[in-house]
Amino acid sequence: MSEAKSEIPAGTEIGQRAPDFELKDQNGETWKLSSNERKVVALIFYPRDETPVCTKQMCSMRDRWMDYQETGAEVVAISVGTEESHKEFAEHHDLPQRLLADERGEVTRLYKVKSLLGGSQRAVIVIDGAGVIHYRKSVLPIFRPDDDEVITAIRSAARKPN
Repeated sequence: MSEAKSEIPAGTEIGQRAPDFELKDQNGETWKLSSNERKVVALIFYPRDETPVCTKQMCSMRDRWMDYQETGAEVVAISVGTEESHKEFAEHHDLPQRLLADERGEVTRLYKVKSLLGGSQRAVIVIDGAGVIHYRKSVLPIFRPDDDEVITAIRSAARKPN
C-alpha cells in the first residue's frame, strides 16, 4: 500500500478510501475490490433481480455496455440476491455485466446503501485508480441511474491524477 493511500482515511464518502470487499459473481467466481487496484471501479447497486425497475436498469446497462467498456473501468453490479438468482437473471436478459451476490447484505451495509425495504438502495459509487471514492449517488427506488451520468462520472474519475 502506498503512502498516499495510507494518508486517506477509509470510509464510504467522497474523498475517502473505499473499503475492500470480496463477493462471488453469478458464475461462482470471486471478485475482490483490491484486485482492481489502479483501475477505476464503478459499483452499481440495485435492489433485486427480476423486478421491473431493476430489470430496466440492468438492461439499459446491457444496451450501453460498449460505452461502459470504452471507459476502461471495471463495472460491476451488486445486489443482495444469490449467485443462482443472478445467473438466472443474467441469462434471462443476456446481461454482459458481472453481477455480484451480496447475499447477507454485508457490502450493502459496509457502503451504507441498505434500503429500508431490506435490499440495497439503487446507488452508484465510482472509485478512482487510487482507491478513493470519487462519485456517490443514490436514487429513489422507482428511478434508475442515468447511464450517461454514470459514464461521465467514470470518465471523470479516470482523468483524476492518482
